Amino acid sequence: MQSNAETVEDYLDELPPDRREAIAAIRDVINQHLPEGYVEQMEWGMVSWVVPLAEYPDTYNGKPLCYISLASQKNHMAVYLMGLYTEGGDAAWFRQQYADRGMKLDMGKSCVLFKRLDEVPLDVLGEAVARIPVGEFLARYEESRKR
Repeated sequence: MQSNAETVEDYLDELPPDRREAIAAIRDVINQHLPEGYVEQMEWGMVSWVVPLAEYPDTYNGKPLCYISLASQKNHMAVYLMGLYTEGGDAAWFRQQYADRGMKLDMGKSCVLFKRLDEVPLDVLGEAVARIPVGEFLARYEESRKR
């Protein structure tokens, strides 16, 4: 379900109360742990944290390079952790954190799907967000473009 909301506040306002609460809580964790240099904005119909074009204009599609996105989809909610899709072992670490807690992880390459807030260990999410500063994320992005 892609939104046409122009602001994060508008996006949150259009969500049903249970989804709004979960998305707002995830958003708060992301904002509390976000390394300096990423900017929160609406992009691709989702709440997104990006490297602004003013900082890094040389992207493959001319849009800001996305680090994290957060969305309420038709059958689930999702947090897209693009940093986990890069080289560096972060995805393995993230998966292990769920396993260590005995929690089920519904994850693709970078998307973590959940239906309820209690399916996301917020401390792990916060640490995953904080793990990759902008400079490291850009270096990994540039390295991936060489392949």
